[in-house]
Amino acid sequence: MIFDRQRIIGNYIVDFYVKTLGLIIEIDGSSHDEKQIYDGIRQEYLESLSLLVFRFTDFDVKNNLWIVMKELEDFIITHYGTTPSSKIE
Repeated sequence: MIFDRQRIIGNYIVDFYVKTLGLIIEIDGSSHDEKQIYDGIRQEYLESLSLLVFRFTDFDVKNNLWIVMKELEDFIITHYGTTPSSKIE
Protein backbone atom coordinates (compact mmCIF):
# COMPACT_ATOMS: atom_id res chain seq x y z
CA MET A 1 0.00 0.00 0.00
CA ILE A 2 1.48 3.36 -1.00
CA PHE A 3 0.68 6.44 1.06
CA ASP A 4 1.12 9.83 -0.60
CA ARG A 5 1.80 12.61 1.90
CA GLN A 6 0.45 16.16 1.49
CA ARG A 7 -1.52 15.29 -1.65
CA ILE A 8 -3.51 18.02 -3.43
CA ILE A 9 -7.09 17.00 -4.21
CA GLY A 10 -9.19 19.77 -5.71
CA ASN A 11 -8.56 22.92 -3.68
CA TYR A 12 -7.45 20.99 -0.60
CA ILE A 13 -4.29 19.36 0.68
CA VAL A 14 -4.86 16.09 2.52
CA ASP A 15 -2.42 14.65 5.03
CA PHE A 16 -2.18 11.18 3.46
CA TYR A 17 -3.81 9.60 0.42
CA VAL A 18 -3.96 5.94 -0.61
CA LYS A 19 -4.94 6.06 -4.29
CA THR A 20 -5.53 2.31 -4.66
CA LEU A 21 -8.18 2.47 -1.93
CA GLY A 22 -9.52 5.99 -2.48
CA LEU A 23 -8.67 6.59 1.17
CA ILE A 24 -7.70 9.86 2.82
CA ILE A 25 -6.09 9.83 6.24
CA GLU A 26 -6.30 13.06 8.22
CA ILE A 27 -4.42 13.90 11.38
CA ASP A 28 -6.27 16.58 13.31
CA GLY A 29 -4.20 18.84 15.54
CA SER A 30 -4.64 22.28 17.00
CA SER A 31 -4.86 23.80 13.51
CA HIS A 32 -8.32 22.19 13.29
CA ASP A 33 -9.61 23.85 16.45
CA GLU A 34 -12.55 26.12 15.68
CA LYS A 35 -12.62 24.89 12.05
CA GLN A 36 -15.44 22.36 12.26
CA ILE A 37 -17.49 24.07 9.52
CA TYR A 38 -14.51 24.29 7.15
CA ASP A 39 -13.54 20.68 7.88
CA GLY A 40 -17.13 19.57 7.28
CA ILE A 41 -17.31 21.30 3.90
CA ARG A 42 -13.91 19.90 2.98
CA GLN A 43 -14.90 16.38 3.98
CA GLU A 44 -18.20 16.61 2.05
CA TYR A 45 -16.25 17.62 -1.07
CA LEU A 46 -13.78 14.75 -0.69
CA GLU A 47 -16.58 12.25 -0.10
CA SER A 48 -18.39 13.61 -3.18
CA LEU A 49 -15.40 12.24 -5.13
CA SER A 50 -16.18 8.78 -3.65
CA LEU A 51 -13.21 9.01 -1.29
CA LEU A 52 -13.34 7.76 2.28
CA VAL A 53 -11.87 9.85 5.09
CA PHE A 54 -10.31 8.35 8.21
CA ARG A 55 -9.38 10.89 10.88
CA PHE A 56 -7.67 10.80 14.21
CA THR A 57 -5.85 13.28 16.47
CA ASP A 58 -2.20 14.18 16.52
CA PHE A 59 -2.30 13.39 20.26
CA ASP A 60 -3.20 9.78 19.47
CA VAL A 61 -0.46 9.53 16.85
CA LYS A 62 2.10 10.73 19.40
CA ASN A 63 0.78 8.79 22.40
CA ASN A 64 -1.30 5.85 21.14
CA LEU A 65 0.13 4.95 17.75
CA TRP A 66 -0.63 1.25 18.14
CA ILE A 67 -4.32 2.09 18.73
CA VAL A 68 -4.38 4.36 15.66
CA MET A 69 -2.80 1.62 13.53
CA LYS A 70 -5.34 -0.94 14.78
CA GLU A 71 -8.25 1.45 14.13
CA LEU A 72 -6.90 2.14 10.63
CA GLU A 73 -6.62 -1.58 9.94
CA ASP A 74 -10.19 -2.12 11.21
CA PHE A 75 -11.43 0.79 9.06
CA ILE A 76 -9.81 -0.72 5.96
CA ILE A 77 -11.22 -4.16 6.67
CA THR A 78 -14.70 -2.74 7.33
CA HIS A 79 -14.80 -0.57 4.22
CA TYR A 80 -12.82 -2.68 1.77
CA GLY A 81 -13.52 -6.18 3.09
CA THR A 82 -9.98 -7.42 3.36
CA THR A 83 -6.86 -7.34 5.47
CA PRO A 84 -4.21 -5.02 4.01
CA SER A 85 -1.87 -7.09 1.86
CA SER A 86 1.30 -5.22 2.76
CA LYS A 87 2.72 -3.54 5.82
CA ILE A 88 1.85 0.08 6.47
CA GLU A 89 5.16 1.90 6.70
